[in-house]
Amino acid sequence: MILFWLIAVPLLGGILAWPAQHWRSHAPRWIALTALAIDAGLMVLLLCGASADDSWLQQLNWEWIPRFGIDFHLGLDGLSFLLIGLTVLLGFMAVGCSWLEISEQKGLFHCNLLWTLAGVIGVFLALDLFLFFFFWEAMLIPMYFLISLWGHENRDYAAMKFFIFTQVGGLLMLIAILALVFLHYRSSGEFTFDYFRLLDNRLEPAAERWILLGFFIAFAIKLPALPFHTWLPDAHTQAPTGGSVLLAGVLLKTGAYGLLRFAIPLFPEAAHDFAPIAMSLGAVSILYAAILAFAQTDLKRLVAYTSISHMGFVLVGLFAFNAQALQGVVMTLLAHGISAAALFMIAGSLQERLHTREMKTMGGFWKTAPRIGSVTLFFSVAALGMPGLGNFIGEFLVLLGSFRSSIIITAVSAAGLIVAPIYALHVVQRVFHGPPPGKGVPCDFGWREMALMIVMMAASLGIGLYPQPLLNACDLPLKKLIAQGERHEH
Repeated sequence: MILFWLIAVPLLGGILAWPAQHWRSHAPRWIALTALAIDAGLMVLLLCGASADDSWLQQLNWEWIPRFGIDFHLGLDGLSFLLIGLTVLLGFMAVGCSWLEISEQKGLFHCNLLWTLAGVIGVFLALDLFLFFFFWEAMLIPMYFLISLWGHENRDYAAMKFFIFTQVGGLLMLIAILALVFLHYRSSGEFTFDYFRLLDNRLEPAAERWILLGFFIAFAIKLPALPFHTWLPDAHTQAPTGGSVLLAGVLLKTGAYGLLRFAIPLFPEAAHDFAPIAMSLGAVSILYAAILAFAQTDLKRLVAYTSISHMGFVLVGLFAFNAQALQGVVMTLLAHGISAAALFMIAGSLQERLHTREMKTMGGFWKTAPRIGSVTLFFSVAALGMPGLGNFIGEFLVLLGSFRSSIIITAVSAAGLIVAPIYALHVVQRVFHGPPPGKGVPCDFGWREMALMIVMMAASLGIGLYPQPLLNACDLPLKKLIAQGERHEH
């Protein structure tokens, strides 16, 4: 039942937060924090009851629509535990950074924020493909409202673009799911959407390739990878700070999770055949997005392109098909979720103070806002892969694992580590050094913002300096995923 309540608590919290703005101005914020605190407590309970011998910490399977073989099937293993933990952490950060930014319709804002988190948690728990699709679609609607109602000057365009791209991907995934289910029914006589039963399905090579392509495009849009990335810079730029934190920190991770949990294990032979194309797209994404990031003058748009670049490492590692690369993928997802969310929080704070995102109007802020400058420098060097911080661990393991699969793609991907310091240090130089703009000097971080940043800095340092507990948590699930692919190959 704990798995059910992990989803239900944010849903109920959102329902309570919506009308709470009429009771007290700050009530929706505290309701959101309470819901997240309860979810954090449930995660601790799951961790305390975990067994080291079983990859699945807990499962819940209720009959839902038996006529079509659809169950309310949830499952938590080490991989989904880590990603849900990241989701809850960044949920706290999204509420915290929206404390003063959101002044209108606070109840509805926190309702949509909590419902987005509930949908994401559902995606990470679902073990029925219909249920997975249901949560996949459900998390998009409140995210659309977060952008369109509380975003910036071009929010309607950005929200609609985000919704169209993700809906097209969702439609392709639904077609692929139905094709897989009907082919399984034709071969076995069993109509089911259950993940474990579909794992043992053997398909014709041509059918497997086409169905994999449907899943891949849907997940690559959300990741995003070239050439499906164009929605992300607009969505990030126009979203409120809390929305950007959720987009960068958790929604992008659902694309990688879908590839890792569903696409690759369900279609291992087609995935191995497709690997050179996928890894090449990942390597090109790394370089292309890094170069575009350096060309940006809008601070939030620059950080958005860095997210695309880092997700390129994820795509390379996913299709390298070895334990080191997959461990690197998980570490990159966690570390990038923290560093990118922190950078968007910094960009949102500067925009709140200066009413602009243009770096051309900034400069010399280190003297007047040293705390903002220090935190920005920390997360800039984290983003470029400084040893001792989380991003380095993930990217190093990805490159180490991908080297065994393709030396050329690894070399191209590694070139992204050369470009990353250029755009990262360019931000620090342009915003915090050089001549001051003469007007619009920001005030420094207060205690609330510094408290949020200290938590994020501690998390990045923890991953970078002592990653072993996280690697242990995802070790058994990743080994099972690799074994599943090897069994189908032979």
